[in-house]
Amino acid sequence: MAAAMASVFCLSSNALAQPSLEYAIKAAYLYKLAAFVNWPPSSFETSSSPLRICVIGEDPFKTVLDQAVTGVVIAGRPVQVSRYDATQPNMGCQIAYVAGSPTQSRADALKALRGEPVLTVTDQGRGPGEPATDQGIVNFVLTDNRVRFDIDQRAALEDHLALSGKLLSLALEVRR
Repeated sequence: MAAAMASVFCLSSNALAQPSLEYAIKAAYLYKLAAFVNWPPSSFETSSSPLRICVIGEDPFKTVLDQAVTGVVIAGRPVQVSRYDATQPNMGCQIAYVAGSPTQSRADALKALRGEPVLTVTDQGRGPGEPATDQGIVNFVLTDNRVRFDIDQRAALEDHLALSGKLLSLALEVRR
């Protein structure tokens, strides 16, 4: 699985010139991240409950994410996608791609999920003046025309998630 994730890094600048390909790669990352995360047992209703990826706010993936997870099973759990304009109580998400929307800013959505066993994922690196609170546990960045990511390990621990060393070794930056 680590080799599969590492191979996603090897796309040329021409490949990333198309936004749909960029988000196809990010969609693949979203479900592949699950193999490197341990959630507390209480994160799932039953032992056969699906692993839910939620898109909160603006959806840059459109149908690409749904297509990417069709038929995918991780640790015996089928992967499902749900979409929300804003965070809601008891959403049942294990992974949340948080984009923000006019209904709820990305920072407010992340704040609402803080302390919950949800792997939060955001887009783009911290720019000048962008607060670290506006980033998820995993934060996608484009570097050298490749989709990469940073990880906030402290936030993962605060949200009761254990990230594998293999995932940490693939990150550009790990904040501890």
